[in-house]
Amino acid sequence: MLLQRVITAAILVPLVVMAVFQLSGDYFSLVFGLIMLMAAWEWSHLVGINVLYKKYLFLLGLAVPMLWIHFWTQFLEGLQYVLETAQQDLYQHAKKVGWTTISTFMEYLNVPDVRLYSGVLEWFVIPPVIFWVLVMALIKHTPTGVLKLELKLRHKVWLGWFILLAAWMFFVRLRVLYGPEMVMYFLILIWAADISAYFVGKKFGKSKLAPEISPGKTMAGFYGALLSAVICGAGLSLLYGFPLMNASDIVLLSILTVLISIYGDLFFSVVKRQSGVKESGSILPGHGGILDRIDSVIAAIPFFYAGIFLIYRMIEDVQATGAAG
Repeated sequence: MLLQRVITAAILVPLVVMAVFQLSGDYFSLVFGLIMLMAAWEWSHLVGINVLYKKYLFLLGLAVPMLWIHFWTQFLEGLQYVLETAQQDLYQHAKKVGWTTISTFMEYLNVPDVRLYSGVLEWFVIPPVIFWVLVMALIKHTPTGVLKLELKLRHKVWLGWFILLAAWMFFVRLRVLYGPEMVMYFLILIWAADISAYFVGKKFGKSKLAPEISPGKTMAGFYGALLSAVICGAGLSLLYGFPLMNASDIVLLSILTVLISIYGDLFFSVVKRQSGVKESGSILPGHGGILDRIDSVIAAIPFFYAGIFLIYRMIEDVQATGAAG
């Protein structure tokens, strides 16, 4: 099993690195979108969507908002054009037929530039961050209760739609707004935590992290993953020469991101246990399905994106204050 995992990882990792650094923003969005749709197919199986056309409807329900978000800027451009054209046409018509009051009003009406609201998508990160923090708290304090929790099928469908769409959206936005280097750091952070948890847990693991949910995860592996986050955060800070305050922010964000990723992994373990399966699929030899491979990424990316957004805003504010002074 370990050999299969190593071979599969040795094939996939170079492909992922090439995708992160070589693909254009549009193709990166498309590739990760297809991966997320494959994960959605596995989710539909896990939650019990057994009718084929309902599976396709679930995928369609995920693909449509992906396209809308991807073309968000173009959508705003088109909407602005429609608003300005409508204002001009109404003004010309009112002036032509002698509606003086309306034509005067339209002449001085200042149509807001909706393109200025493109940043509203940033606010969408709040719900998934809150969700994953709550998941972490619930699994930590009441693992048995979470395991016994029964949701209706429609709630499981909406839940899968929500977490998969959020993961795709903020992974792509991380690449577009903060560059491939930040995406690569995030992936290395998650991979390092996964590898550290596995080997440290194998070597020193005795007490279990959440035996009711995942008997293989140990407290030693848990601390090993957190230690890897500290090392990754410190390494990134040294590489880019961050000041001490920014370096501490990066290290803290890395630790919290790994923490969320661990409990995100446990969340998907809960779903699989409730479905009576060990793995979400078998497409990746030694790794199971797509969800088995990216469960930590799905949980961690909204939190990491929110943290990077806040850190960059703080840096920009400091720079602006320094420039003004």
